[in-house]
This record gives sequence, C-alpha cells and structure tokens, in this order.
Amino acid sequence: MEILAAGKIEEFVRKHANARASLASWLLIAEGAEWACPQDVKNSLPFTKVLSGDRLVFKIGGNNYRLVVLARYRNGILLIQKIGTHAEYDRWKLD
Repeated sequence: MEILAAGKIEEFVRKHANARASLASWLLIAEGAEWACPQDVKNSLPFTKVLSGDRLVFKIGGNNYRLVVLARYRNGILLIQKIGTHAEYDRWKLD
C-alpha cells in the first residue's frame, strides 16, 4: 500500500518517542501489504477497528496510541488522517 501523509507519523513521534518503534512496524506492514478490503486488513492486524467510509483505526504501541487511516483499496492507498494517544482518541468523534 502507498502511505499518504506519513509525515504525520514523524511529527507525532517527536512528541511521543515511545511510539516510534510501533509506528515503524506498522509502516513496514502497511507498505508491504496488498489489502483489497477491510477483511484483508483484519487478517493482517486483527485488532484493527473498521469504521464507515473505508476508515480504519489501528491500535499502536500496546493500545497506547491510535492511528486513523482512510483506505482506498482499489488504488492501493492509505491516507493517514489522525494519530494520537488513546486518551485523545476517546475524545474524537469518528463514528
């Protein structure tokens, strides 16, 4: 998959260095993936939450962080929309 707005990850890890390794792992998995549908994502990363509008929420760093991504499966693109701590995620209105 092609990852768009990956700079958001680097910006985030400047503030949350503990997330760096987990986010690097996620990037490796996502960039090497060929996900065609939400089930493909869940098969690779079972704790992924699927939202309406082809959005995905990934639990990062032992559930300490959340990564919200818009998937365009046909084009092989993932657009990073939000990244934050678990507490920040709890305040976001995503559904």
